This record gives sequence, C-alpha cells and structure tokens, in this order.
Amino acid sequence: MATASIRLDESLVSKATIMGRALNRTTPKQIEHWAKIGEIMEDNPELPYEFVKQAIIAKAEKEAGKLENYQFD
Repeated sequence: MATASIRLDESLVSKATIMGRALNRTTPKQIEHWAKIGEIMEDNPELPYEFVKQAIIAKAEKEAGKLENYQFD
C-alpha cells in the first residue's frame, strides 16, 4: 500500500490519538477509519451511522472467515 505524508490539524491528530488508544488503533489507522466512514456516509447519505458501522464489521468478519451460513426455517 502506498503512503503519503500530509499535514493535518493538530486537534484532529490529538483526537485521533486518544480514540486510537481507546480502540487499539494507531493514530494513522484511526484517521483512516474515520475517512472510510466519512466516504461511505457521503456516498450513502440515507444510511444511518449504525448501519454503516455494522457493514464495516460484517466485511471484516467475512474477510477473516468468521461468517456462518444462516438457515431459514
């Protein structure tokens, strides 16, 4: 993955550092996480945040091979 150096507002970096520590992410990974959510929300303004969050979790579970088949009764 290519990386780039960019300048960010110190208050954003500070908030990302705090949230990243709380959620076991590095500061850059926390900012990437926020950017991913922002991109999804802008592309799908009708979707609530909780739905977007659960979709991101479901995608990660699928990539980790942790999904189970659902049986309809």
